[in-house]
Amino acid sequence: MDRVWTDNRRSRSSSRDTIEAPPEFRLLDLVSEVGELGKDANESTGYGTSPVDLDIADDEIGDALFALFALADSLEIDAEEALEEALEKYEKRLDTSDTPGSGA
Repeated sequence: MDRVWTDNRRSRSSSRDTIEAPPEFRLLDLVSEVGELGKDANESTGYGTSPVDLDIADDEIGDALFALFALADSLEIDAEEALEEALEKYEKRLDTSDTPGSGA
């Protein structure tokens, strides 16, 4: 996991991330990138008719991760700490309810 966070820190110096953008624009970028994942999923599975054919390009996952890290950075949220908190939350849910879902 350390490699992921090191690479994320390196990506902050990339030209795409040095452009100042407010969090609301970073959020729109993230939603757009997640939409690309949905598009790949829909197209590769025949819009759900063949789920076993799911194919999402590695670079699309990378784009979504980059957008997520950029959003966290713009909100001054430590992505590594946020992930650790989420993992702890899911582990507690699994311990008490056998499902990671919130049930909400």
